[in-house]
Amino acid sequence: MLTSETIFFLGFAAFVMLVMAFDLGAFTKQKSHVVSFKEAATWSAIWVALSIAFYFFIKNYGYLVHGITDFARLQEVRNTYADHVELIPGNFERSLQLFQNNMALEYITGYLVEYSLSADNIFVFILIFASFGVRERFYKKILVWGILGAIILRFVFIFVGSALLQRFDWIIYIFGAFLVYTGIQLFFQKEEDEQIDTKNHPVVKLVSKYFNVYRRNVVDHFFIRRRPDNKLFVTPLFIVVVVIAFTDLVFAVDSIPAIFSITKDPYIVFFSNVFAIMGLRSMFFFLSSIMSQFRFLKVGLAVLLTFIGVKMLTEHWLEEWGFKPVYSLYIIVGILGVSVLASWLIPEKKEIKESVDQDA
Repeated sequence: MLTSETIFFLGFAAFVMLVMAFDLGAFTKQKSHVVSFKEAATWSAIWVALSIAFYFFIKNYGYLVHGITDFARLQEVRNTYADHVELIPGNFERSLQLFQNNMALEYITGYLVEYSLSADNIFVFILIFASFGVRERFYKKILVWGILGAIILRFVFIFVGSALLQRFDWIIYIFGAFLVYTGIQLFFQKEEDEQIDTKNHPVVKLVSKYFNVYRRNVVDHFFIRRRPDNKLFVTPLFIVVVVIAFTDLVFAVDSIPAIFSITKDPYIVFFSNVFAIMGLRSMFFFLSSIMSQFRFLKVGLAVLLTFIGVKMLTEHWLEEWGFKPVYSLYIIVGILGVSVLASWLIPEKKEIKESVDQDA
């Protein structure tokens, strides 16, 4: 028998797939093309609007996610995922609203964290496309299918992580220590350290081991059959799709534990992940040309990861001191805001030097 969570999840998945199909042009005769700034901006706005609309949906109809119909069920779900929420005995409607408000806050905070951390994916995606010599008109198709694969992998990652957290509370400290380490490492990471060896990439080796690889692209196909024996080959485009999915999963090793510091509800973690990475895929096409202007964004992300890691390590003491979930949202917005403002207000030394040389 299907549980209420399963039914809601299947409905959510069907909705996301439908929107993705429209985005990909599945219901039109649209061919692979270079995505214009207008198209990228339009779809980015659509995904952001859907993400915000889902916040209000959770705030008002969050009970549908877990099938909460009475106070006993509410208390059960609250004890499992949000034991910090204070329920009001004898007042089911008010208690439910408090719980749904918390769900909505956790969702939007997780969405913002995932969205900001996934921004670093843009640098890597650009590097992947350049390294594999992918034509720009194939970017959209590769990103759609690559991130669809990433969503499936994240689904497994999220629910396995949730099960472990519910069974072994101490894992939260491992996550916290790992995020602090990652944040410090990201702070000192240099751009020249980010290189991709296409021939020796583990995904390329793995795919080449189990599939016949056709050495050049054929139109925009992922698979092709060749005569005389009608053997099936995968094209380089397919390999890039797998590399994109694998790369996103690697990034999820950082971002998913970060969201688990905000909520223990795996469904909220998954919803925030899906909206963030799908919205970021659309934003890739116009952010990729201006990302270099946000030179302090990586510093901001490093501070963000370190803050979340410290929060996970000190969560027990923070609760005793009255640290509320909404404070995390304020701090996260503050960190990102400062990093963006600093990028705009503080010019690079190289630019200053060039300006001095020109004046001379």
